Amino acid sequence: MADVPVPVSMEDVARLAGVSSATVSRTLRGLPNVSDETRDRVLQAAASLSYVVSPIASRLASGRTHTVGVIVPYAARWFFGQIVAGAESVLREHDLDLLLYNLGDVAARQRFFGQLPLRRRVDAVLVVAMQFSDPEIADLRSLGVPIVAIGHDVPGAGCVRIDDMAAATSAIQHLLGLGHRRIGMISTYADQTMFLPVAHARRRAYLDTLRSAGLPICDELVMSVPHGLDGGEQAMRRLLALPDPPTAVFAESDELAFGALSALRRTGRHVSVIGFDDHELSALLDLTTVRQRVFEQGVLAAGMLRRAMTVSDWTPEELLMPTTLVLRASTWPVAVRTAGTG
Repeated sequence: MADVPVPVSMEDVARLAGVSSATVSRTLRGLPNVSDETRDRVLQAAASLSYVVSPIASRLASGRTHTVGVIVPYAARWFFGQIVAGAESVLREHDLDLLLYNLGDVAARQRFFGQLPLRRRVDAVLVVAMQFSDPEIADLRSLGVPIVAIGHDVPGAGCVRIDDMAAATSAIQHLLGLGHRRIGMISTYADQTMFLPVAHARRRAYLDTLRSAGLPICDELVMSVPHGLDGGEQAMRRLLALPDPPTAVFAESDELAFGALSALRRTGRHVSVIGFDDHELSALLDLTTVRQRVFEQGVLAAGMLRRAMTVSDWTPEELLMPTTLVLRASTWPVAVRTAGTG
């Protein structure tokens, strides 16, 4: 029977290098206060013995989990997928794991805050486009770890976001500048009260901008539908069925706008459509939209979390990202409306 190799221990490395086990631990974890000469000696000893640090043992010894909890409302949607991908690209570089929690319905949310499964499992928390009640914020703070939010301010947390009000206002002003006065909106506002605070801001911008232009607010022109292509198509069909349909439509997201464009293509009608996000398919569909750098927001938020995890006196930061109005072929002056508009 072959001999079973005896595992190499940290003490073996320490004996060969002529240092203490504590020095070996500090060296292999990349901590300061180890001289270059000692560091080289320890690394050579570890290499000659083929010693590999156990991640589990290292985490137990340091008291850290090397894991970041990420809370999103809808992990399968493009926006959230891009955010998570951006954050993960940074976390991976620093050997940090990502623990994803998807709170897309009331039951999942209640279960999460009832059990608070993040406790003692993460070193930091990233929250994406979610609004919390005061008790929920208190629960998150009780974790005692840094928190960074994307898309919406969370008290006591760092934040990476855009100015949704200003960005949506630029979209409506573009339509007004083209001569449109009967402008509809496709929104998810009605069914997103606690999940997507950006929906509130974008609808508020729509209403405020029309009021500032001296235009009446017509409830019939605002459609609240489920998120996605089907919702966008359903909303546009309802708008087209009005006795006096809009000449232009602002969609809260590009995915809703895609559905609206589909309805127009199927019916042969002509309405200017502007979206929000600059989804990767927006250029293909020639959609005018408000561009926000989604992947980069995940990257910057993860970098902020890294600073919070390594700086003892970290103060929550706020980073406001720019947006850009991207003009394509889905919007045009109202006078250019063709026959068949209705």
